[in-house]
Amino acid sequence: MNRETLAAIDIGSNAIRLLIKYVEENVNVDFKKAAFIRVPIRLGEDVFKSGYVSLEKKEKLGEAMLAFTHLMTTFNVRTFRACATSAMREAQNGNEVIEYIREKSGLNIEIISGKEEAETIFEAGDIAGMMRTDKCYIYVDVGGGSTEVTIYHNNRKVLSESFPLGTVRMLSDAVDKKEWKRFKKWLEDIEEMYRPVAIVGSGGNINKVHKMLGKKNKETLSFIEIKVLYDELKTMTYEERMENLGLNNYRADVIMPALKIFITVAKICKTDEIVVPKVGLADGIIHLLYKDVKEADSENKK
Repeated sequence: MNRETLAAIDIGSNAIRLLIKYVEENVNVDFKKAAFIRVPIRLGEDVFKSGYVSLEKKEKLGEAMLAFTHLMTTFNVRTFRACATSAMREAQNGNEVIEYIREKSGLNIEIISGKEEAETIFEAGDIAGMMRTDKCYIYVDVGGGSTEVTIYHNNRKVLSESFPLGTVRMLSDAVDKKEWKRFKKWLEDIEEMYRPVAIVGSGGNINKVHKMLGKKNKETLSFIEIKVLYDELKTMTYEERMENLGLNNYRADVIMPALKIFITVAKICKTDEIVVPKVGLADGIIHLLYKDVKEADSENKK
């Protein structure tokens, strides 16, 4: 049995994540989680208000990335990729931050587009296998800074759009009302053209909702379930959500705008079912890295 150790770093607007996986080749290819570290730095709190990553958050990011390098060395990671999303896309000092991280930790960071972010997440897991080939699905990834929406019709991607509507951005009151209108109008057009039968939802918040509602693996959520949960959470304070429901401090606030986005999509697109594959950007990065590793090995054998 062959085994590779691969890693992915996701530098999001809400948190940064290190995911290390063992990829084992036997009869099938199995991706097994070796380690997962999440650090809630919230780069978006700075960027969506001032346009810059503050010195404090830049230094915290640097320390976290340095720690990640040590962990990857300890796990004998063969190769890795570090990707930054919405907050770093918009930060006016983004290149300065990337250079600081490179000097401090030796790690190179790529800033990827919303479109590439959505496509990379879709690589993770058997998302396509969860869709009926003759139907339309609306894939929604809600992050801290942006929401990526992709339409799959007859098992083929037909449309993709990135909206600057994310949980941290919404909490920071940094969302342009015109973007909400554009988002809703876009969804109305999608509903009229394609009639999606279900939402495929990704992101830490919808994964948490799936767990909170006691769902089993591959069991779907319904619109009513998430609406009832949203209404219940709305009656609680931030502290009560942590105390009564056991939510972490970094989840107790962002879960509300995330649910609002999913409820908006479900209402406008008239869909009752939400499929939650429980994958993220880091999973997709590792799947793509594995493809690159296999291609490189094949070339070396020639």
